[in-house]
Amino acid sequence: MNPNQSALAPRLLIGVAVAVTLLIVVAPLAYIFARAFAEGWRVYAANLMHPATVHAIWLTSIVALIVVPINIAFGIAAAWAIARFRFWGRGILVTAIEIPFSISPIIAGICYLLLYGRQGLLGPWLQANDLQVMFALPGIVLVTMFVTAPFVAREVLPLMQAQGSEQEQAAVTLGASGWQVFTRVTLPNIRWALLYGAVLCTARAVGEFGGVSVVSGNIRGQTNTLPLHVELLFNDLNATGAFAAASVLTLLALVALVVKAALEARRGA
Repeated sequence: MNPNQSALAPRLLIGVAVAVTLLIVVAPLAYIFARAFAEGWRVYAANLMHPATVHAIWLTSIVALIVVPINIAFGIAAAWAIARFRFWGRGILVTAIEIPFSISPIIAGICYLLLYGRQGLLGPWLQANDLQVMFALPGIVLVTMFVTAPFVAREVLPLMQAQGSEQEQAAVTLGASGWQVFTRVTLPNIRWALLYGAVLCTARAVGEFGGVSVVSGNIRGQTNTLPLHVELLFNDLNATGAFAAASVLTLLALVALVVKAALEARRGA
């Protein structure tokens, strides 16, 4: 084969990959920021400081701050149970962790609505006890927990299985307590996978739209998260405000990608 021809193929593939990335990924992201700042910094800042937008950012942050730690705890516990123990239903648990990836978030939202809504299975009991789950923060948290549940467990479990339990057993033999084994042996060994899963979980929690749109009621200034607020602004024909809010989500996504890349580099080092 001609050396020039052998060198041409990789260059063509790289060129196609770069061109497609620029067209499909970079161009839309650049357009978001161009539209967000189209009317200047003052208009951009005014849109972000609008009370409804501030509330949407605040609510999205609160949901993420609740959901991510819970999913971290769940992911570690589930991964540890699957990797370290043999029990009936172990395969079912592994499958159950993967379910949120195969079910549409909208379907999950409808299921929660049929369970916790006023006309749902638990609706009468919740009303009798003056508890509101749907169209309130608890419902948003529940559905967000559902769609983000697998991320930490999926990152931690393969690493736990690959590392085995020899170090933990040695620590127990030397007299370490269960908590000492976890904090001094298990946690340091999985820290990069755990952080990686937490970053993915956070990014997904912040950007969740489908399930939250069903259970939140999308009440302006009360139950609409930032993704839902972007849709409301578009429906109000406030494109500049919508792109300003969308730029916040985009920045969060870009930060998550940078952190993800850094963690991947540390894991590979």
